[in-house]
Amino acid sequence: MAIKHNQQIPNNHFRKQWQRRVRCHFDQPGKKETRRLARRAKAAAVAPRPVDKLRPIVRCPTVKYNRRTRLGRGFTLAELKAAGIPKLYAPTVGISVDARRQNLSEEGLAANVQRLKEYKARLISNKPTKADTPKDQQTAETTQSIHASFGIAQPIAAGLSEIAKKDMPKEVEGGAYRALRKARSDARQQGAREKRVRDKAEEEKAKK
Repeated sequence: MAIKHNQQIPNNHFRKQWQRRVRCHFDQPGKKETRRLARRAKAAAVAPRPVDKLRPIVRCPTVKYNRRTRLGRGFTLAELKAAGIPKLYAPTVGISVDARRQNLSEEGLAANVQRLKEYKARLISNKPTKADTPKDQQTAETTQSIHASFGIAQPIAAGLSEIAKKDMPKEVEGGAYRALRKARSDARQQGAREKRVRDKAEEEKAKK
């Protein structure tokens, strides 16, 4: 029976030899060891300089996460100025700079300025001479125990202390949500209620 109309011509492929293209990742343990050795070699190549740059502590965005802290992109120009570090000199000594970020709180500014000052106090600058340094080698800027002092791998704690159960405030009767909604409603309707009271008083005064 012939095929009618403009239909797809059957062209089935059942011999694709898919076993040749299956990747089982049996090299995963070996790759893990290779990456670890590469990190060690990189750290030794840049030693005594730190592997990672110094980054600020910033708050996560949105109300849901702003109680948490994380490492930011770079220090603001105001933070560098308060710490006495030129903005063009900072990247040369392992300090990341972000010219777009703005400081919105004095607490965050003070914390990052203190972080910069501690880093600057531990910074050791080795200025090379022409005799013992090739032309393509940059100035070696070293720091002592940066990971232990600043925790570059992990941000500093958020500064929040746990509250004991006995120190917790008493629960609001009827629930906090209902109390907030009632307070909001009272604030919105305060003017209308006062107007009704004044109108009623004026009507009673007019009747007399």
